[in-house]
Amino acid sequence: MVTKEITILLIVKVLNFKKMINKYYEKLYSKLSSDQKLFLEKGYIVKKVESLESLNFFRTKIEQQINIKLKKNKINLNNFHKIIKTKNLNLFRLDLIKKINSSNYKKLDSRQHYFRLATKGIEKIVGKEIAMQNEISLSIQLPKDNSSLLPLHSDTWSGNSPFEVVLWLPLVDCFSSKSMFILENKNLKKFEKIYKKNSKNNSDQLYNSLKKYVKFIDIKYGEYMIFNQNLPHGNIVNKTNETRWSLNCRFKGLFTPYVNKKLGEVFKPISLAPASILGINYNYPIK
Repeated sequence: MVTKEITILLIVKVLNFKKMINKYYEKLYSKLSSDQKLFLEKGYIVKKVESLESLNFFRTKIEQQINIKLKKNKINLNNFHKIIKTKNLNLFRLDLIKKINSSNYKKLDSRQHYFRLATKGIEKIVGKEIAMQNEISLSIQLPKDNSSLLPLHSDTWSGNSPFEVVLWLPLVDCFSSKSMFILENKNLKKFEKIYKKNSKNNSDQLYNSLKKYVKFIDIKYGEYMIFNQNLPHGNIVNKTNETRWSLNCRFKGLFTPYVNKKLGEVFKPISLAPASILGINYNYPIK
C-alpha cells in the first residue's frame, strides 16, 4: 500500500512539474530564436559548421587511415565502395572509430573538436551546461548494401534519455536514400495513431506505413544537423551510386535526467558553469 501511495504521489509531482514548465514555455516562446522555434516545429536544424579546422581534422584523419589501411591515396570518399568489399566494411569502420576517438590536434581531443563544430547550435538547443557522449560514432553506407541499415527507431526505445539530441555530421553531400530520414514533429501524432493500431508490426512494416510522412534530409558537406532523437528516424538501402559517410554523437543538458546511459559511463561533461563547480564541491560546515 505504501509503495502504491508513493507511486501516485510521484506521478502527481511529475504532472504538476510538466504543467508548470509548459506554462512557462508558452510565455517564453516569443523570445526564442528562429533556430529554437524551428527545432521545436520540425525536430531538427541544419546549419553550417562553426569550425572548419575541426571539420578538416576529422576528414583528414579518415583519409589518412584509408591511405594506411588500404594503401589508397587521394581517395574520394563518395567512391569508397570501389576500393572495399562489403564483408570487410564493418571491421574497417570499427577500427576507424577507435582511431578517431583516440586522436587529438592542437591540444584538443576528438570530443572537443566535435563540440567545436556546433557549439553555438548545441547551446541554443540544449543549454550551456552540457554532457557529451564519450565516443563519436561513424556510419559508412555503401551503395546497394543492406548490411548497414538502421531501421525506423527512436533512441529512447533502447534506453536513451528523452533529453538527448544528436549532432549528425556528413562527410560527403547527403541526399535522398544516401541520407537519413526523420519523422518531423508535426507528423508525430500520425505515427502514434499508426503505432497504436499496428504495435506488433516490425520496424520495416512501420516504415512502410509512415514512408509518405518521413523526410529525407538534404545536407551538404560543411553542414551539420542537430536532431531530436525521440522522433522516429533511420535509413534505407542507399540506392545512389555514392558512399555515405557520417559521424554522430549525442548531447544533453548536464543536469537533466539520465536513463540507462549514465553520466560517467556513457556521458561526460563537455561544458560546466562556475556556479555549478562551486555548488558540486560545496560542503556544509560540520558542527
